[in-house]
Amino acid sequence: MEWYEKAEALGGRDLDLSLELSLPALIRHLGLLPRKGMGQNFLVDENIAEKIVRSSGIRREDRVVEIGPGLGSLTRPLSRRVERLTVIELDSSLLPVLRQRIGDRVSVRVIQADALRFDFLELGETLGGSIHIVANLPYNISSPLLIHLLDHRRVIDSMTLMFQKEVAERITASPGGRDYGSLSVQVAQWMEVERLFDVGAGAFFPVPKVQSTVVHFRRRLQPLAELDDEGVFRNVVRTAFNQRRKTLANALRPMHSDTKTWLAAANIDSSRRAETLQVVEFARLANMWKDQ
Repeated sequence: MEWYEKAEALGGRDLDLSLELSLPALIRHLGLLPRKGMGQNFLVDENIAEKIVRSSGIRREDRVVEIGPGLGSLTRPLSRRVERLTVIELDSSLLPVLRQRIGDRVSVRVIQADALRFDFLELGETLGGSIHIVANLPYNISSPLLIHLLDHRRVIDSMTLMFQKEVAERITASPGGRDYGSLSVQVAQWMEVERLFDVGAGAFFPVPKVQSTVVHFRRRLQPLAELDDEGVFRNVVRTAFNQRRKTLANALRPMHSDTKTWLAAANIDSSRRAETLQVVEFARLANMWKDQ
């Protein structure tokens, strides 16, 4: 087993985990306090953890990556299912606990790193191919982290991720609804997405004030629309939704002085609002931007 650690033993003590403890009991035993600044809510329901792993569809030979393993609630069932597992954890104080909870079951590589800045493309090359990500994402960074993962989609075959329920609704929303927004469009462009199941607040410690939802992503073989410039596409989508109550002619003015001409060139009515546009229409608008 290969490990990368900077942490000393928690609190300078040897950890006695010889007795199998439930996660809530383990948290009390070690006196751990989840860090609000890191968005830590530990998944403590082992049945939910098993269900997430089963729903991911991963196979034994897959290269699997877990983000934010915490105390290993997902790591342990993942380690029983696959031959190779890589976990990325920012909080160094959790690494000794994680190490002992996993033991020597499988070849596991632990990387202490910030997933928001982590190079998943390089990881894919190091592991020798595409990866599958399974994670209970920290809620305070889930949206920017999802965008970061989309930027590295070339090496990502699938993702099974848990979000705050409201974020999951935005991710999977269709045009025309109030939940449809920038995140919906960017995900749909690159991924086939499916809401799997909801998770109650009681599955976590500390108990959050929100419900959660597990979402499955699979990279499209071909994107929904051809793009001349991905950066322009993202900027168009974000700008359009920044002032979603305004018509596109007004909402897009930060990008263009003559929005009506630009919209007309893309065959889009300037009186429409962002939530009415399909992904392919946003793409057409982005592709016309440089010519206006």
